[in-house]
Amino acid sequence: MRIFLDTANINEIRQAAKLGIISGVTTNPSLVAKENRCDLRDVIREITSIINGPISAEVLSSDPRGMIEEAQQISSWSPNVVVKIPISAAGLEAISALCLRGIKTNMTLCFSLNQAILGALAGATYVSPFVGRLDDIGHDGMALIAEMVKVFRQYGFPSQVIAASIRHPLHCVAAARAGAHIATVPYRVLMQMIDHPLTERGISLFAADWQRIARG
Repeated sequence: MRIFLDTANINEIRQAAKLGIISGVTTNPSLVAKENRCDLRDVIREITSIINGPISAEVLSSDPRGMIEEAQQISSWSPNVVVKIPISAAGLEAISALCLRGIKTNMTLCFSLNQAILGALAGATYVSPFVGRLDDIGHDGMALIAEMVKVFRQYGFPSQVIAASIRHPLHCVAAARAGAHIATVPYRVLMQMIDHPLTERGISLFAADWQRIARG
């Protein structure tokens, strides 16, 4: 399973990139707005200068023609850009047209296996189920991940499953066990994945033992 970073914060992306474990970045309009950035193109180009992997940027249009035109513009910013398109009738039409044009897409706001299958049939490069939001309303988000992976494998769909709306480190473990191709995580969750109290204790003990020996 690959790890993407789910943020538009450039400092977080720079810090995560140093770890050598981040394969891509996902953004959305809310994440960009959170950083008080009004020029999406500048944000995406800055991210692509840091991470050499898929960078998702979302359309804002709601009709197929607008989505397609916006997607073509977004995809021209960098060969690494993947266009995020929400699941809807208009979205599926746009994904299908963009697939024929060779433009990579990430079908987002997916909450059911039906939606996932339609996205894969339309030619989405990635399909992003929002597991955290499903958990919030009492559904099992990771069960959907497992179902999607099973069905995609069964029918040979090339679409990859991105476990999105990750809320905590256990979500990442569950996504890996369910067979997700990618988990896209906030920077905070990435840091939590690294930390463990026994590791911190071990480092302190090693340092203390060495200092005791060094002092003679």
